[in-house]
Amino acid sequence: MTDDLLRVHGLCAGYGTSRVLDGVSFTMGVEAVALIGRNGMGKTTLCNTIMGLVKATSGEIAFAGEQIVNKTPEKIAGHGISYVPQGRRLFPSLTVDEHLTMLAKGTRGKRWTIDKVYDLFPRLAERRRNGGAQLSGGEQQMLAVARALLLNGSLVIMDEPSEGLAPTIVDTLIDVVHRLVAEGVAVLVVEQNLRAAVRMADRQLVMVSGHIQAETTAAELIADPELQHMYLGVEGAGTLRREMS
Repeated sequence: MTDDLLRVHGLCAGYGTSRVLDGVSFTMGVEAVALIGRNGMGKTTLCNTIMGLVKATSGEIAFAGEQIVNKTPEKIAGHGISYVPQGRRLFPSLTVDEHLTMLAKGTRGKRWTIDKVYDLFPRLAERRRNGGAQLSGGEQQMLAVARALLLNGSLVIMDEPSEGLAPTIVDTLIDVVHRLVAEGVAVLVVEQNLRAAVRMADRQLVMVSGHIQAETTAAELIADPELQHMYLGVEGAGTLRREMS
């Protein structure tokens, strides 16, 4: 385990009088970590609170040793955290090129440039003149990831990146996660797709009712159908163990 890059401690947040996060605590270094759990457990709210899109009512978020809790999303991105939100949040009328150009200022000499993300996702290069609404679901997800990479940060948060995608596109995203970590970038990924989660990250954090209930590993989840059912409601979980063997 590397030194802590992100430290979340006692984090509480919600909407109005409804508390969603109830004392979330975890740390991570330069690694891939999967945040898993059933629907409605607070995973997306945690991502949005880290990114400053939801106000924390108490608790701490430290990134690279600096407190960032309740800073604006722009300042948090400036610290080096990029976000691939659930639903992608693309502009339907903007082309692929236009989406990327908005974030490409200052990328000269950095790891990720528009040309580099086109090398990573050749399909986007082919569709560079197409608007966001003209892209398939997989292409939209590639664009959302490419947009995040152009920030050249040290932590990428991905919320449900494999949702609704074909297996070949999911494989591409898994490769991207592994590549980022190998290059020194941390990845926090929220996943309901257990097959994707265990392939993206060895370390698995289980969220239940707004807090981290348990920490386990990909190998332990694959080997334990009862654990899968307890935390994720997965039925027929023995199939996963056979597929991953």
